[in-house]
Amino acid sequence: MARVTFVGYGEDAGLTSFASGGRDQSCSLFLPLPGQSEPVLPPEQEPGAWYMAYRSMPDDERAVMRSYTVRAQRPEAGEVDIDFALHADGGPACVWAEQAAPGDRVKVLGPADADNTGVRFKLVESAPWVLLWADDTALPAASSILESLPAGLPVRAFFEVPYAADELALGTAADLKATWLARENGAKALDAIRDAADLPDGAPYIWLAGEAGAMKLIRRHLINDRGYDRRSVSFTGYWRQGASEDRLRDEAAAGVTETEED
Repeated sequence: MARVTFVGYGEDAGLTSFASGGRDQSCSLFLPLPGQSEPVLPPEQEPGAWYMAYRSMPDDERAVMRSYTVRAQRPEAGEVDIDFALHADGGPACVWAEQAAPGDRVKVLGPADADNTGVRFKLVESAPWVLLWADDTALPAASSILESLPAGLPVRAFFEVPYAADELALGTAADLKATWLARENGAKALDAIRDAADLPDGAPYIWLAGEAGAMKLIRRHLINDRGYDRRSVSFTGYWRQGASEDRLRDEAAAGVTETEED
């Protein structure tokens, strides 16, 4: 992981119009292409027309757009942290984060209100415990969620990472029992969750985030095999094997969606 701290510039130097709701708050980062001093975006458009205007720009000019979690915001300092997962074969956002330096500029599309749809984790007060699954792309969100939980709340978490050395120290006041699963050892979250015999009693609040295909299999097991209430499951595919984020956004813009059974 690489953590980059951003501050505002121009009309919103203090980031006063940016209002992270915490937990798994998402935002869209726009990154410059090599040789550009800052990202190039189309002029402001009507909300429904902006994305098409963005995608219609030339490939060698249009800013790179990627979704990320707001790891932390410090309004008093006008700062926002975003954690980037680094990979040897990483894409443009990974490459940018590895080379980021003070003075580099990005643009962000984020919330103006802390109570927004970009926050998916909304704990049900009556839930006796919480079940989490995250792969490495969702670790920043899971870490922020854990920091937000009340003291003593039982949490059973499964974290899937590339290597055993990727295990993180997690801060939380909750009663956390975490299982770390390293893909280098052939570990799979679905197997670990299916074989878990020590889950607490009662119906949990469930949060799942990571690769879409793995997430669907885990969700299906929890609902169909364990009998947990589907209404208590928050799930988000952060990425999909074999598909770029640009492709996923284009599918969403075209109204192409996958059903829960896919």
